[in-house]
Amino acid sequence: MKIGFIGLGKMGSGMVQRLLECGHGVVVHDLSRDAVSRLTQLGAVEARSLQHLVDETGAPRIIWIMVPAGPPVDAVLDGLTPFLREGDILIDGGNSRYADTVDRAARLERNGIRLLDIGTSGGLEGARHGACMMVGGRRDAFDIVEPLVSELCVEDGYGYMGASGSGHFVKMVHNGIEYGMMQAIGEGFELLESSGFDLDHEVVARVWANGSVIRGWLMELAAQAFARDGNLSAVGSSIADSGEGRWTVEAALDHGVSIPVIAGALFRRFSSRSRDNFSDKVVAALRHEFGGHGFDPAGGRQDAS
Repeated sequence: MKIGFIGLGKMGSGMVQRLLECGHGVVVHDLSRDAVSRLTQLGAVEARSLQHLVDETGAPRIIWIMVPAGPPVDAVLDGLTPFLREGDILIDGGNSRYADTVDRAARLERNGIRLLDIGTSGGLEGARHGACMMVGGRRDAFDIVEPLVSELCVEDGYGYMGASGSGHFVKMVHNGIEYGMMQAIGEGFELLESSGFDLDHEVVARVWANGSVIRGWLMELAAQAFARDGNLSAVGSSIADSGEGRWTVEAALDHGVSIPVIAGALFRRFSSRSRDNFSDKVVAALRHEFGGHGFDPAGGRQDAS
């Protein structure tokens, strides 16, 4: 299968490498010449413009977009639309707000262009070696791209969620849950840090990651972070939020659903920017481990990419 791919950042570049290794032809476009060059050396085809990318991708075209939410997505869609034809499929694999996705899908549908929203999880490791994907949009479009999605994901790591916007909605809630889980881990380690016992946090995290009720990837990442820096001395405690937590709380308000843990975790991220404590360092370290999110040792605002 030959597809177009726009957005070669941390996640996008890893996904393109995986697609190439699976034998797919990939036509790539990005504002970064270095990102394009790295992937063309691995076998991708460079597209000099959005029109060139469309021309190089066979009909029905499948074009995967991995750019930041908001205006960048609209800019790419607006740039592509004049060159697309009825039946073509666009995939927004970023963290777009689900309501925006619903509007975009309806607008594109008027020209016969199908938009799939594919919420993508798994961090940098998942992008490179097998992700988790939540798919929304027209079922006939999903049926066409399902073999592609299957190859990008771990076993049982993807599913069709339903109508346009549902994939991004499920991913949004996923990220809200992630906020709460990381906050609980951070608070637990802050209590351990203040206990008066001479505890090795790496040992604690390793033990909890193996066989305990709270075992899981986040705990493995905590052990990994503590192995690198036992006291997280190089980690600032200011935690960024990139939008999904806020949208989850707003959706809960719209639907009258109580989500105090997720809301509390979001508000704690706000307070982390004006004070320094160990639990926030743990959350910042976890974000760095799975997503490569930057942190400022001086406690400044983190990269929210």
